[in-house]
Order: sequence, then structure tokens, then C-alpha cells
Amino acid sequence: MKYNIRGENIEVTGAIREYVEKKISKLERYFDTPPTSDVHVNLSVYNDEQKIEVTIPMTNLLLRAEEEHIDMYAAIDLVVDKLERQIRKYKTKVNRKFRQEGSPKHIFAELEKEAYDEKLDSDEIDIVRTKRFNLKPMDSEEAVLQMDMLGHAFYVFTNALSGDTNVVYRRKDGRYGLIEPNS
Repeated sequence: MKYNIRGENIEVTGAIREYVEKKISKLERYFDTPPTSDVHVNLSVYNDEQKIEVTIPMTNLLLRAEEEHIDMYAAIDLVVDKLERQIRKYKTKVNRKFRQEGSPKHIFAELEKEAYDEKLDSDEIDIVRTKRFNLKPMDSEEAVLQMDMLGHAFYVFTNALSGDTNVVYRRKDGRYGLIEPNS
């Protein structure tokens, strides 16, 4: 893996760079062949909060996690734990799918049986409600106003200009985002 580590309001020292690379490289044990993808790490400091964001784009999987903590090294540990959980969850789903289809291939190396069984029980996705509604054609500004009026964190609508289904959402920084399909 190639590391792209950058800092905002923090100098990325050799010690921090080495610690990040050491911790994230431990994720390679979950793969049959080590991934050749880039690892994008963004370290930032705002007030007393240390934040780390890690993105690892791969062929069939995008690993992404972020954590905040008062200690940068603790934040790094927490984000690596989160990435490990994502990999285990994905591995469980992939292996279950391959077993159902009868395929002998496994994308990830075998984990210990106990960890696998433990995660299998706790990572079941349980959809508890389905909601259906008509999508009203509108522009993104009107969709944001509707979302705020309803007090929701996101709002699905039909874009009046393109006719595509879009989503507006409230970001953690208080601003808004728009999700559009690729045309």
C-alpha cells in the first residue's frame, strides 16, 4: 500500500507518519495478496479535537473511516479498529455469498473461527421499517428548505432540471451536500 498522509493545522512528523503506516499496514493480514491501492490519510486538529480520516479505495470495496479524540495516537487506534470491523463485516458477507453460490474463491484470508462466528451474529442487518412516498420535482434549494422544515438529516427528491432522483443532506460541519447519480 502507498500512503498519502497530510495534515491540516498539524505537522505530520516522522513519528506520526511511522505510527499511521505501522497501524494501517496491519490490515494487510486480512487479504490473500496485499492490496496495491493508495491509502489516503488526513490528520487535522481543531481546538482540542484531533481528527483522522482514512480512505482506502479498492476494486470492489471502499474502506473509509474517521475518528476524533483528544489524543492523535488514540484516534489512529480507533480508526484502525473501525476499518478492521468493516473488513470483517465485508468478508463475512462475501464468504456467505460465495458459499451460497458454490464458488470456491475467497477474497479475504481466513480469520480465526471464533472472531468469524462472533461477527456473524452481531453484524446482521435488520431493516425495521420501509417507507414509500412520491418524489416531488424541485430544485436542490427547495429540497434543503423541505428537509430543514421536517427536521430531517437528509431529503430525497426528483431534480426538476434533470429528472434524476437526488438526495440533499446536512453535513457534520452544518453545511449541505447533494448526491446525484452519474449520467
